[in-house]
Amino acid sequence: MSTPESDSSRPYLIDQPKYRRHIMSEALSEIPHSAVLGLELVSAERDRAVMRLPYRDIFIGNPETGALHGGVVLSLVDSTSGKAVFCAVPAPETIATLDLRIDYLKPASPGLDLYCMAECYKLTRTVAFIRAQVYHTEDDPIAHSVSTFMRASSDVSKSTMRGS
Repeated sequence: MSTPESDSSRPYLIDQPKYRRHIMSEALSEIPHSAVLGLELVSAERDRAVMRLPYRDIFIGNPETGALHGGVVLSLVDSTSGKAVFCAVPAPETIATLDLRIDYLKPASPGLDLYCMAECYKLTRTVAFIRAQVYHTEDDPIAHSVSTFMRASSDVSKSTMRGS
């Protein structure tokens, strides 16, 4: 996946040491859903994030095959995609998932951790565009995703949120 608009002159919040420490160590524990799932941030860099979902039996969606529930995969993708947006923005801001589509290519293998790599490939004033891939190993994808996130830093979304 290529990095979009990776202009070295563009500011990135992830380059600030204080924010980088926060996103790498504390940010996931502040989100109850992510904490319950046990999501872990593996890496974060400009425009890109990788997260891990440790395998747990309670995530099984099909007891006969041991395949994970699709909702657990969706949560991993949404969280990782959101982190990729935070790795692409120039300053702290609120974001929200507008649209997320997943193509499930095959079931996840029972007993193995899942990984998701997401990249913010386009960042506009109001919307962030994300591609993501779920896998056990990078060369054998389980699912692909595309999504869009609203950026609350824009004048349009601020005035909408204030009720103007």
